[in-house]
Amino acid sequence: MAWGESKVWQRGTLQSDFYRKLLVDAAERPARNSKRRRLVKPDEMPWELSPHGLLKHMVNEQLNTRAESIDIYMQVIPPGSRSGRHRHFAEEAFYVVEGAGYDLHWDCDVDSDQSGWRWIVPDKPQRFEWKAGDVVYIPPATIHQHVNAGSDKPARIISATNRVYKWSGLNNLEQLENAPEYDAGISLQDLLRRLTFDVVR
Repeated sequence: MAWGESKVWQRGTLQSDFYRKLLVDAAERPARNSKRRRLVKPDEMPWELSPHGLLKHMVNEQLNTRAESIDIYMQVIPPGSRSGRHRHFAEEAFYVVEGAGYDLHWDCDVDSDQSGWRWIVPDKPQRFEWKAGDVVYIPPATIHQHVNAGSDKPARIISATNRVYKWSGLNNLEQLENAPEYDAGISLQDLLRRLTFDVVR
């Protein structure tokens, strides 16, 4: 019956000011952004020995920078070593600052049934050789790993990752293999000494 649903949609007495708060947030954003950082000095960029390897965070939402949609970190891969292996929905690109090596990429398919969905991982990865000056693109959901092919010096890359996927509820970062240095239990200070970097305070 026409308008019969009125008996349902008129129920409830809860009130909100969600929209008004959204307007206030938009109006206050310029002042809030003016207090966020446009410049980050090297000694303000924290090191992390993570499951993915040795990282120096350059742009991150926890650093209170102005960047809204990307995270950037420098990764240092010791001679003859490799990063962890992981995947995420966010697309990624990295620039090779120094060193030479290669990336392994597994471009996955997705299958689903009544029990849910699952990744179909190819048996063999694609291999992409890189050296200083190159840029490597990593598509969404591609399993990937960086390998330093050099035996005498670290490889150094600067990686940018799209943060929007996280905001959309798609932060499905999955670590599939840890970097050797992380699993070996080496301290951050010892690793930096080994790589002849300044020791973090």
